Amino acid sequence: MGTQRYLVTAALPYSNGRLHVGHVAGAYLPADTYVRYLRATGADVCFICGSDDNGVAALKTAREQDRTVEELTGHFNASQQADFSGLGIEFDTYGGTHQPGFVDTHEKFSQELFLKIHDKGFFTKRTGKQLYDVKAEQFLPDRFVKGKCPNCGSDKAFGDQCEDCGRAVDQIALIDPVSVLTETTPELRETVHWYLRLDRLQERLSGWLASKKDADAAGALWRPTVLNQSLGRIEAEGLPERAMTRDLTWGVPVPLDDADAEGKSLYVWFDAPIGYVSFTAVHCDRLGEGEQAADRWWKDPDCKIVHFIGEDNIVFHAITWPAMLLASHDSDSVQGEKGEYQLPHNVVSNSFLNIKFPGKEEEKISKSRGTAVWIEEYLERFDPDPLRYYLTAVAPENARTAFDIDEFIARNNGELVNAFGNFFNRTMTFAHKYFDGKVPPAGDRAPEDAEQIKRRGEVLASTAAAFEKCQFKAGLGEVMGLARAGNGYFDVTKPFLSRKTDMAACGWAINVCLQTARTLTTAIAPFLPFTADKCAKMLNLGEDWRSWTSGTDELADGHPLGEPEILVKKLDAKELFDEK
Repeated sequence: MGTQRYLVTAALPYSNGRLHVGHVAGAYLPADTYVRYLRATGADVCFICGSDDNGVAALKTAREQDRTVEELTGHFNASQQADFSGLGIEFDTYGGTHQPGFVDTHEKFSQELFLKIHDKGFFTKRTGKQLYDVKAEQFLPDRFVKGKCPNCGSDKAFGDQCEDCGRAVDQIALIDPVSVLTETTPELRETVHWYLRLDRLQERLSGWLASKKDADAAGALWRPTVLNQSLGRIEAEGLPERAMTRDLTWGVPVPLDDADAEGKSLYVWFDAPIGYVSFTAVHCDRLGEGEQAADRWWKDPDCKIVHFIGEDNIVFHAITWPAMLLASHDSDSVQGEKGEYQLPHNVVSNSFLNIKFPGKEEEKISKSRGTAVWIEEYLERFDPDPLRYYLTAVAPENARTAFDIDEFIARNNGELVNAFGNFFNRTMTFAHKYFDGKVPPAGDRAPEDAEQIKRRGEVLASTAAAFEKCQFKAGLGEVMGLARAGNGYFDVTKPFLSRKTDMAACGWAINVCLQTARTLTTAIAPFLPFTADKCAKMLNLGEDWRSWTSGTDELADGHPLGEPEILVKKLDAKELFDEK
C-alpha cells in the first residue's frame, strides 16, 4: 500500500478585516496542527487555504472605508498571510478568489462546476421577489439588508444569516428590513435567479451524513456538533431549493447564454468552497504538474479530504458543498467514483471562542466593538507558541469556550514555563554542568527508569490516537502529561543529590530525562513548532527528528548536546495588554 494522501483545507477568511484569536482557534490552528502531525507520520499532504474575496462582505467594507474592493481585498489577503506565517501556520498555497494569479483559474473552475450541475438539471430558473433599494437603484445582496431575525427576534440579522442564533435567513423574511446602503426601507421587486435543487439531493445527502455516525463505517470520527446541526436541519426543515446566483457584479459571472443572467454573479457560498479546488489547481500548476493534477487530490478515492471550519460554516460545508459535489456526479455513487469529485472524509468544526478581559464579563468577540485580541498586534510583542498552546488547551472543540486573559498568562507561566520549560532546563543544565554537555551512559536501568522509558512510547501512541480523532486538546494533554511525568521522575531519582555520592546513578537518571526530552521534542512539534525547533537544537538532533516513529529513538551514550536556552518566557499582564 502506498503513502496515504490527505487534502486538508481551512475555511477561507473574508478579505475584509484582520484576524483575531477567535478565527485562529476556530479553523486555522487545529488544521495546521493536524497537518504537522500527518506529515510526521509520513503522509503526503496538500494544505490549502486563501481569502474569500467575492460577494457582499468585501463590497460592504470597501464602501464603508471608501476604498476600491480590489485594494481592500489585496491588502487583507497580504495581512492575513503575514499573520498566519507569524503563527507558524504554513499552507502549501494561500490563494484568493479574486487575487492576481488565482482569479482566472477560480472563475474557470467555478463556472465549469456550475455548468455541469446546470446541465444535469439540478438548477431551476425561477422568478422571485427580492428587496430593492429605490434610492440606490439596485437590488440588495444579502449583507446589504439588516433587520430583525424571524427565528429569534434579534436585531442583529442580515439577509443571509442571524449573528445571534446563527440560523440561515431569507432576506424577504427579515422583520423591518433596512438597506445598509441608504438606511431606507427597501421594497420587494421581481428578479430572476437559479436555484439549486437541494430537495432532489436530500435523500442521498442525509444517508451519507447518517453514515458518519459510525466511525468504523465512515472511516473518521465526526464531531457531534457537525452531525447534529446538519442532520438536525434536514430532519427539521428538509432541504429547500436555494438561490445560487445574486444581483451583483463583484464575483464570478453566471456563465449562461441567457439575457436574465446578465449582471449576475454566482452566490459567494457557491464559489467560495470551489476556491479549495481552484487554489489546489494553481498550486499544482506552479509545481509544474499542470492544473489537472488537482484531480489527484480531489477526484481520487484514495485521497482523504478534510475540511476545518468554524461553527457558522457547518451548513455550507456539511450540506451545501457536498450537495454541489453530488450534483456533479455522473454515477449513482454517493462518495463518487474515481474521476468524480470526492465528498469530504471529515468536516472538523470548532465552536465559537468568546473573550474575557480582566475585570469584565465574558462576551462575544466583536470586530466592530473592538473586543478582540488581534493576531497582528500580539505578534508585534510576543512569541507565537504561547498563543498556540493556550488556544489548543482551551479549544472549543465541542462547546463554546472563552479566551480569558488572566488564564492565558497563568497557563503559560504555570504549565508551559513551570512544567515543560522547567523539565528541559533542569535536564540540560545537569547534562552540561556535570557530564560535559554529552548524554551520560544509560547503565543498568531500575524499574522506575524502565517505567519512564516505556511511558514515552505510550504517550506517543495515545497522542497519535487523539490526532486520528481530531481531539487536539486531548493530544496536547497527553504530551504535557509526559513533561510532568519527567519532572516527577527527576524529583524521585534526585540527581541533584546523587551527583554528590554516586555519579553513575546520577548519569543514569539524566540519561532517562534526556530520552524523555527527545520524545517530547517530536510529540510537541505539531502543537508548538517554534519551541520544538529549540528543543531539537538543544538536543542536537538529526534532520528526521519530526518523524513520529523517531520519537522513541534513544540518544546514544556520549551524544553531544547543543547549548541550553530558555524555551518559554514568562508573561506579564501589564506588558501583554495595554490600551490595545
